[in-house]
Amino acid sequence: MAYGLGTYCYFWRNSPYAPAPLTVEQMLRDTRELGGDVFQICDYPPIGTFDDARLADIRATAEDLGITLELGTRGIRRGHLATYLELAGKLGVTLVRSMMNSAEHRPDAAEATFLLRESVPAYAERGVTLGLETYEQVATDVLLGVVRAVDDPNLGIVLDPGNCVAALERPRDVVDATAPYVVNMHIKDFAFSRRDGWVGFTLAGRPLGEGLLDYTHMIETVRPEQRRINQIVEHWLPWQDEGFEATVRLEDQWTRHSITTLQRSR
Repeated sequence: MAYGLGTYCYFWRNSPYAPAPLTVEQMLRDTRELGGDVFQICDYPPIGTFDDARLADIRATAEDLGITLELGTRGIRRGHLATYLELAGKLGVTLVRSMMNSAEHRPDAAEATFLLRESVPAYAERGVTLGLETYEQVATDVLLGVVRAVDDPNLGIVLDPGNCVAALERPRDVVDATAPYVVNMHIKDFAFSRRDGWVGFTLAGRPLGEGLLDYTHMIETVRPEQRRINQIVEHWLPWQDEGFEATVRLEDQWTRHSITTLQRSR
C-alpha cells in the first residue's frame, strides 16, 4: 500500500488559466518532493497523444524517482479500454481507473457487463487491474452489480465516497457496500456551505480532516494496509476570487496538508 497524488491535485496548475501548465514530469518530481510513492495520471487527455519516446521518458522519470504510476480514464468501450491497456504496458502501469460513462456513451448494466466481460480478460492476462470509480452518475448498487456479474479479480472498485453525495447516497453506506471490491482509493474531503442569502448550498472540497469524510471509518472498513491498496489524494478546490496565483497557492497547500495527514495516519 502506498500514498500518492494524482493529476487532480494539479487541476488549476494544469488548467487553461496556467501561463505554463505543469508537465507530467514536473508533477512526478513534486510528488516525490512531497513524499508520495505513487502518481495517478487520471482524466489527462494529453497522455493519449504522446508518442512512445515521450511515454518512455515519463516511465523512466517515475522509475528514477521511485514512483509507481497508475492511469485513469473514462468509459468502458472495448477500443478505449484496449488503448489504455496499451498505454499501461508502455508506462509500466498495473492499475487503470475508469468510469462506466463517458461523454459519448452511457451503457446500462447489461451492456456494461457485456463490454467488461470482453475487455477484462486481456487486462488480467497482462497483470493489470481495472477499477470502476464510485460516482453520482451510476448508483453504487448498479456499479456493484456489474462488478459482481463480471466476476473477475482484475475488476474492482475505485472508492471515492464524496462523489456519491450528489446522488443522495451516504458516504458511509458507499464505503460499507463497496469495501470487499475496492482496488484503489481516492482521498478527498468535502463539505456543504450555505450560499449567499441562504438560498441553497454548495458542495465543495475541504482540506483533509476538515470536512465530512469519515477517513477513519473508511480505512478501518477497507483495510488498505493489509490489502495493499493505494490511496490517491485528490481535491475539489474552488477557484479563488483573488485569481490564479491565490488559487494555485491554496492548491499546493491542500496537497501538502493531505499527503502529510495521510503519512501521519500510518
